Amino acid sequence: MAALRVVVADDDVLLREGPASLLDRSGFEVVGQAGDATELLTLVRDKQPQLAVVDIRMPPTSTTEGLDAAKVIRAETPDTGILVLSAHVEVEHATELLASGHGIGYLLKARVTDVSDFVETLERIAKG
Repeated sequence: MAALRVVVADDDVLLREGPASLLDRSGFEVVGQAGDATELLTLVRDKQPQLAVVDIRMPPTSTTEGLDAAKVIRAETPDTGILVLSAHVEVEHATELLASGHGIGYLLKARVTDVSDFVETLERIAKG
């Protein structure tokens, strides 16, 4: 089976490189990394990944730009799986996206304690 194509978006380079490296080692094909929402949308449109791992808070205001970009991804490419990964509990902001159908997930960064569980979660999201 072909590797799942994924983009990783986080404004913090260490918190972006870590998951990207982990995913690469776990058999995913990381086709791009983004440090802001605009770059994320460009990557998704150009690379057409099966999965986007997106931080909620991204520049320029570090409020909900990542979540807003995830909503655009869902509208433009509804078959792209989306994992919203956040350091902050912000479920109320993500409710609309989470209710938008299949292939959506939300995790707190601090709650990811097992790599294999994280990888399995990403695979389930990508597959719908």
